[in-house]
Amino acid sequence: MLIDIFKILLRFIVLVLVQVTLLNNIQLSGLVNPYLYVMFILVLPFNMPKMVVMVFAMITGVVVGVFTNTAGLHAAACITLAFVRPGVLKLLSPREGYEAETSPTIRDMGFRWFIIYSAILVFIHHLVLFFLEVFRFNEVAVTFTRVIFSSFFTLLLIVISQYLFSKTRAER
Repeated sequence: MLIDIFKILLRFIVLVLVQVTLLNNIQLSGLVNPYLYVMFILVLPFNMPKMVVMVFAMITGVVVGVFTNTAGLHAAACITLAFVRPGVLKLLSPREGYEAETSPTIRDMGFRWFIIYSAILVFIHHLVLFFLEVFRFNEVAVTFTRVIFSSFFTLLLIVISQYLFSKTRAER
């Protein structure tokens, strides 16, 4: 249990540091803003209580928001992601349910399941984040384009990092 808490804390620190030091400086044509830090919330274990996930989401959003001077935008988007996550997990649940020992990762759930799960949640996160950032409807087309491109790029980074840093069940 203590090792799991340490892994979660280490994942949080690494993802937030990568986000604030590297990825916040990447903006391609003003349309692509990668937000890899959402992976922290995506891969929290299935058996983690919903309120704990919400607290982690709030902390993650506030920390990223402090470094980006966005006054709660990232916190709102992260809390929305954490709030919607159980519904998406239920929607994508296998007939047998989820094993208590697993997490929503490519290695545990497979590529197809993980892509669908991540794409839905990353899209929702980015939709909330970018529309709160703009906060007007006369730029819907541009904002929606940003959501699509940023979601795709973020999803690509998440999949690459899943393959680079996730261990298979046999390696654990």
